[in-house]
Amino acid sequence: MNPAPTALTLISSMATRHLLTALAQAHLRAGGPATHIESVGGVDAAKRVQGGETFDVVVLADDAIARLDAAGRLLPGSVRPIADSSVAIAVRTGAALPDVGSEAALRAAVLQARAIGYSTGPSGTALLQLFERWGVMAALKDRLVQARPGVPVGRLVADGEVEIGFQQLSELLDLDGITLLGGMPPEVDIVSRFSGAVVAGAAQPAAGLALLDFMASPVNDGLKRQHGMRAVSPAH
Repeated sequence: MNPAPTALTLISSMATRHLLTALAQAHLRAGGPATHIESVGGVDAAKRVQGGETFDVVVLADDAIARLDAAGRLLPGSVRPIADSSVAIAVRTGAALPDVGSEAALRAAVLQARAIGYSTGPSGTALLQLFERWGVMAALKDRLVQARPGVPVGRLVADGEVEIGFQQLSELLDLDGITLLGGMPPEVDIVSRFSGAVVAGAAQPAAGLALLDFMASPVNDGLKRQHGMRAVSPAH
């Protein structure tokens, strides 16, 4: 009797934890090895891989993966795009629902908000760049609240710490105490891509690459939609 394969180790940011768990379970059902997933703040995850901590696979926002690749911390040629994720908007359950259906309406809603929650990572950076483009950063700077690493913006919304919150839809789904207003207006949509790669020095590089190929496969597009993400778009 052959021994059971050793479980793969994977580190990711918080935004993808539910999707990656579902994908890993599907991979196991398809005959792959088990995968132990550790999800932390994206900045912390990148630092740990950069610092030489050993994992088989890392899944992070595209820009963080690119930096790790450039630094030689990833197995060359192993980067695989996994999913795209759009930013959504939330307010506290029971609060008045502002109009966010157009760029002008969203700008007005932001300017009227007592406090605005946003995340660490690329989606938060892109939101601040949008506020800069609108010319409202000076008016908003004392009302901007960045969620602590590993804390969903929806928690700040539910607790009343902020009046309106912006984060990837996958992070806001199924949180108690918030009402989702939907996504950003199309003209200012913020999309983050999450990619995975085999970590340099991984104990099981071939198995790690097989896991990434499975996660990137179109057969899992439905799972990605269920978890607030979608298959990667060639236009991104």
